[in-house]
Amino acid sequence: MKASRHGTLLPLAAVVLLSLIWGYNWVVMKVAISDCGPLLFATLRVWLSVLVLIPLLLVMKRPMAMPPARYVIPFGLLQTTGFVGFALWALEYGGAGRTAVLVYMMPIWLMLMAWQALGERLSGIAWLALALALLGLLAILKPWDFSGNWRGTLLALLAGIFWAASAIWQKRHAPPGQDLFTVTLWQTAIGGLGLALMAGIVDPLTIHWTPAFIGALLYNALPGTALAYFLWAYALQNLPSGIAGMGTLLVPLIGVAAAWLQLGERPGIWESAGMVVIFMALALVSWQHLRSDAREPTPTPQE
Repeated sequence: MKASRHGTLLPLAAVVLLSLIWGYNWVVMKVAISDCGPLLFATLRVWLSVLVLIPLLLVMKRPMAMPPARYVIPFGLLQTTGFVGFALWALEYGGAGRTAVLVYMMPIWLMLMAWQALGERLSGIAWLALALALLGLLAILKPWDFSGNWRGTLLALLAGIFWAASAIWQKRHAPPGQDLFTVTLWQTAIGGLGLALMAGIVDPLTIHWTPAFIGALLYNALPGTALAYFLWAYALQNLPSGIAGMGTLLVPLIGVAAAWLQLGERPGIWESAGMVVIFMALALVSWQHLRSDAREPTPTPQE
């Protein structure tokens, strides 16, 4: 019994640490873009991550050959150019906490895309989660108040939609037997090229190399990418995916709390209510996923 408990606590601790790293990173990125355009920072962040991943793959003796181009190029453009780029771009116009919550509506968009693209039927719980998410979004947007920040909201929602689309692409088009870390390296590098192109068109190519900016780059490359990938892979290997997914609900919550404490971003009444309702919707989606995991037969341990 003690071994079993120990074997569960470590993966759960990995999920909590991962959520802390990713949650606080919303504040780190918001601080960084005061010294650099958001898309330029996204480009630097991604390519520094690539430089970290290459030696890691060599040490782990993972294959380095590029996966099929028809699979990995669209994946990189969706996952890295779309998700990472638009999330950073949204931070230019919106608060860190608000942006984190809107981006992490991804499971809602993924649920709708899976219904259309994969034929996964929506249950009553899924429809309730969708209704709650839309109500929460309505409260945050406040369409009756035209002074709201529509640009940041739209970019954050697009980031979540690109993220969900990349998950659908991965599920439908991933060739069998592809190494996860190899795919991550190549899709990150390809997406980084897309980000460089966007940054060259949109952002002024000016960087203030302050200690805060350098620290933000290192944070994103080391704990934010290299360590985070290992924590996520370890958690998924040792926990049901539903439990691991529920753990990541902490990410936007930590983002909101950190932005409040460090940046003074105090949500208003309507914004707070909308965030709470969206959290409820995401919890329902994760709970439904957890129930699906519980119904699946437990695999026999291998020697």
